[in-house]
Formats: sequence, C-alpha cells, structure tokens
Amino acid sequence: MKIAIINGPNLNLLGKRETGIYGDSSFEAFFDRLRKKYPEVSFHYFQSNVEGELVNEIQRAGFEYDGIILNPAAYTHTSVAIGDAIAAIKAPVVEVHISNVHAREDFRKFSHVSAKAAGSIFGLGLKGYELALQYLISKES
Repeated sequence: MKIAIINGPNLNLLGKRETGIYGDSSFEAFFDRLRKKYPEVSFHYFQSNVEGELVNEIQRAGFEYDGIILNPAAYTHTSVAIGDAIAAIKAPVVEVHISNVHAREDFRKFSHVSAKAAGSIFGLGLKGYELALQYLISKES
C-alpha cells in the first residue's frame, strides 16, 4: 500500500511553534516512528508553505497513491483550489488537524476540504495521522 502524507503551511515548524497547541515533537521524528510501526506501507511525505505546490502535489499523489493523509493547515479555511484538487483525484483523502479547530477561532471552523474528504480528524494531536492511516489501510483490505 502506498500512502502520501501532505502537510501545509507552518507544519515544518512542529516541535518549535506553539508547543502548547501542537506539541513538542517534530513531524520528522513522528514520521520516522510511523514508518517503523507500519513497514508494510510505502510512505511519501511532502510539506510546503505554498498553496500552488500543495495543489500540484495533491494532483500528482492522487493518481499514484492508494490514499492521502492531508493536513492543509491554514489553507483549510481559505483554499478553494485545494478543495477542488481533492475532488479531482482518484485517491481517498483523510483530512487531519493536530488541534481541535472547532475549539479555536471562529474562522477555523470552516473547511474547504472536509466536504471533499473521505473523513476528517480534529484535535487528536499527531495520533490523528495514525488513525487516518489505519482507516486507509482498512479501506484497502
């Protein structure tokens, strides 16, 4: 099984930024643990702070991978283009957010992604990525 994990803006700073919200682990450290725990999965990881690069990667991965775990970060609330990219691809997408966006500012409660995704996970920290992965694995079985 081939799974792409795509992270949006500022997630390159995990472990350094707002640790009270996002925790003190880097995504790279978490990703290494995930790969070791699921050796049967072929992972691809991509992170960008640029909306167009995320759209390009969703389009590319959407026809090459069995599933995508996507944390579009702040673009969740603003990017029609990311929502449209998800609608245009074959692979199922699970939207993941480390924080509970519904417990934060009002503008974070709207998502251009949720309606196009197979499902959404909010507020469970980095564990949300693993839960998304487990869903995608079970969908393939």
